[in-house]
Amino acid sequence: MAKLPHYVQVSNELEFSRLVCALERVPRTSFSLEHNGHKVLSAQADLLKERPVIYYIPIEKNGQYISYGFKGEKEESQIVDTISSSINLYSPIIKIKSVPPSLKQEKNSTIAYEPLELEDLASLARLSYGYDESPFPLFAFPHDDKWLMGVFMTFNESDGVSYFCHVMLDKEPEKPFLKFSLQNGAKPSFVSNLNEHGNSYLKIIKLKEKHPLVNL
Repeated sequence: MAKLPHYVQVSNELEFSRLVCALERVPRTSFSLEHNGHKVLSAQADLLKERPVIYYIPIEKNGQYISYGFKGEKEESQIVDTISSSINLYSPIIKIKSVPPSLKQEKNSTIAYEPLELEDLASLARLSYGYDESPFPLFAFPHDDKWLMGVFMTFNESDGVSYFCHVMLDKEPEKPFLKFSLQNGAKPSFVSNLNEHGNSYLKIIKLKEKHPLVNL
């Protein structure tokens, strides 16, 4: 039987654009499809017990690409029909006319990520960086009066347990990247852009609400 996917909504279009474009060697492909009666942009970012975990954002505008880049110190994102800038990143949009049953939402799942709290941002940065050509994104969402920010990991394929390795924040992260250094031991900090050379960066993706697959 097909392993039906889970769908998780990010907070806005810019967050989705950062997910598929920022810090990627090649931007991820985005898929336009209908989900719960709405047109959405979606991209798979993980597998949980062999079930795809798909992140999405509802959209109103049609186009061929997601354009992502910086204007001055600020991120910019829009849906466009042509590639017009050599300095921007572009995620191609593949339009699915009819969604097959295998891409329908999993509605009665009992599987979940187990929470694993880390001591500090430096531990989170070291865990998230260096496993692939592109570092893992950090996902952030509210929980009670705090915010949780972390990365999804499976340490032992044989036991099949997946973890949300996270830190607890007193407030919402207001900047989209976590800057850290592997050489000088400086504490990680939240920043708005990727301009400072000699540092490493992790992108932060904020969700619309609590992650539905984290067992809190």
